[in-house]
Amino acid sequence: MASELGIVLRGVGGIYDVETSGGKVIRCRPRGRIKQSLAILAGDRVRYLPLSENEGVIEEVLPRTTVIYRPAVANVDQLIVVSACARPDPQLMLIDKLLVLAESRGLRPVVCLNKVDLVPESVPEELTAIYERAGYLVLRCSAKFGVGIDQLRRCLEGKTSSFAGPSGAGKSSLLNAVQPGLRLTTGKVSRKTGRGRQTTRQVALLPLECGGYVADTPGFSQLRLDDLDGVELDSYFPELRKHKVNCRFTSCLHRSEPDCGVKEALADGRIAPSRYENYLLLLDELEQQARTRY
Repeated sequence: MASELGIVLRGVGGIYDVETSGGKVIRCRPRGRIKQSLAILAGDRVRYLPLSENEGVIEEVLPRTTVIYRPAVANVDQLIVVSACARPDPQLMLIDKLLVLAESRGLRPVVCLNKVDLVPESVPEELTAIYERAGYLVLRCSAKFGVGIDQLRRCLEGKTSSFAGPSGAGKSSLLNAVQPGLRLTTGKVSRKTGRGRQTTRQVALLPLECGGYVADTPGFSQLRLDDLDGVELDSYFPELRKHKVNCRFTSCLHRSEPDCGVKEALADGRIAPSRYENYLLLLDELEQQARTRY
């Protein structure tokens, strides 16, 4: 029997749900040599050997175009960075770290502001201004009232997307609004801590009726970017990347160097102060991590 191509939707306990080219989902185990040499991720394209109508054996994992490890998913086209406008409050540093993650992995970053119904209009407007000024697409949504869901659905159409953001931001609620048949479990935000209760326990790649896939992922409140070089950090901030060509020194880190194009753009209002401040904090963090490694 000839092997066939499929896409891994999820894996639990060494057993993987693989969507076939015909749209059917079968259960597969990997060959021993694959199991020992490679962690199979949701989103992996695989070659499998059918054993029966509902079972098969994964014989090969095809080369990945992109991979991120938190959330752990392969072959993603874009990262949808979800932040609630309230309950929990926006964490600009986490948003910026996730955007850097997307930029560094070659993914298209999209900012999705959820729960716009909970705050005055000025709140999402201010957040939108920060990230649109940086060059990102910003979606303003309310999963509860259906605001912006059509635009989000169009953004997901035909692509493999991963949602990322803190617990309680409403990732599962947004996906349920995009495609009600998904029936993903949602949770409430703790009144005591102001943090969301995690409802997604593992990464699962979900086929969408509009075409494409989306990864529903566990939420988290912290993110380390251990593999990045601080010297290259400004390349992952689009607005800094745009203006650093005006710096006198090619090695400019945009701290205290003279004739810095980034600081000039900051002074002129072309760069949001929060973005610049978070760049400096991330730069310090990466430099500290580098010192501890060596």
